Amino acid sequence: MAVAEFIPSSFSSSSLTKTISLYSSQLLHVSTHKPRLSLTPLRRSKICCSVISNEVQAPVPVAKEPIKKTECFGVFCLTYDLKAEEETSSWKKLINVSVSGAAGMIANHLLFKLASGEVFGSDQPVALKLLGSERSIQALEGVAMELEDSLFPLLREVSIGIDPYEVFQDAEWALLIGAKPRGPGMERAGLLDINGQIFAEQGKALNAVASRNVKVIVVGNPCNTNALICLKNAPDIPAKNFHALTRLDENRAKCQLALKAGVFYDKVSNMTIWGNHSTTQVPDFLNAKINGFPVKDVIRDSKWLEEEFTEKIQKRGGVLIQKWGRSSAASTAVSVVDAMRSLVTPTPEGDWFSTGVYTNGNPYGIAEDIVFSMPCRSKGDGDYELVKDVLMDDYLRSRIKKSEDELLAEKRCVAHLTGEGIAVCDLPGDTMLPGEM
Repeated sequence: MAVAEFIPSSFSSSSLTKTISLYSSQLLHVSTHKPRLSLTPLRRSKICCSVISNEVQAPVPVAKEPIKKTECFGVFCLTYDLKAEEETSSWKKLINVSVSGAAGMIANHLLFKLASGEVFGSDQPVALKLLGSERSIQALEGVAMELEDSLFPLLREVSIGIDPYEVFQDAEWALLIGAKPRGPGMERAGLLDINGQIFAEQGKALNAVASRNVKVIVVGNPCNTNALICLKNAPDIPAKNFHALTRLDENRAKCQLALKAGVFYDKVSNMTIWGNHSTTQVPDFLNAKINGFPVKDVIRDSKWLEEEFTEKIQKRGGVLIQKWGRSSAASTAVSVVDAMRSLVTPTPEGDWFSTGVYTNGNPYGIAEDIVFSMPCRSKGDGDYELVKDVLMDDYLRSRIKKSEDELLAEKRCVAHLTGEGIAVCDLPGDTMLPGEM
């Protein structure tokens, strides 16, 4: 039952990318094309049909065998009209969400939350566009198959690829998870350069093909400076649309305050993480509240707040790895969902949330032109505003200044990737969070 359309073109690479498009309103489509390795826009050679391959060769330096067998992906081979169904006729317009590092563990938890409606609601159909690498293309097929087998009513399209210029096409949300982990002996400056190149290229791709109002959440570390690099390479997208994920730090801080106070964590509000996602981060207990009261009025142990509290948050990821042998992929995915929901849901009156955003125009006196975690509120329209009514004391200012200095040093270290000249690395020290090396 194949229906094929062939558009010829010529290519210089033998790399194979397979795109699986899952439409519940029409036949399953599969397109196979060969992208340039330089990750630039390319002309497509596309085959669309209602069958898919179960044999895809991993990248090797010899010629690949042709696809020999294809099979239909169950219910997605059937056709039906959403507008003809009373239950789905009032649904919103399809929203495009692109995810890099989509074959990794964080994405493995996150994608199913996105597909279930947990982020955007029960009337918002979703298209997931998954970006991987040549090495992960078969794993991406497996991810797509699991998504299909889950029968999410709201999931209307899944596509996979290795070219960001294709995967980011018309993206309204871009969740940039993929990044190289820091290996043994790797200096922080080296990690900044290697991952900075990835995010510079992805920024260019977003600038070229994504929605002009795309919301970008950078998860791959060092996420603050990666977000800065990305936005600098996407000049046509508003800088305030770029976020560095610090929500997991906020969630951990709320949990530790709740444990210390002997309350459930939903009683903790107004929690801010200031600064960099590193050991210079500043969990703000001055402005945080427990049951509506200032934390310092509830927890009177100043030494614990100033020393042990911050250390517990910083070392939480490392302790988790020691206990379980795995990184905090699931809780990171939950924090991405929390970060997105904070932007698409009105912030409760009097409360706020933390996210790393561009500092230009901030009311706190923090240096401009960096990405710094600060307290924000949202009306639920995807936008946000910085909270102005926060308290500052000498202790908090001194801690914020240390994180600010670190981010300015990181910025100088990636100047070659942001169009600001020659890079000069004078990083103050190794501040990678335990558990992220």
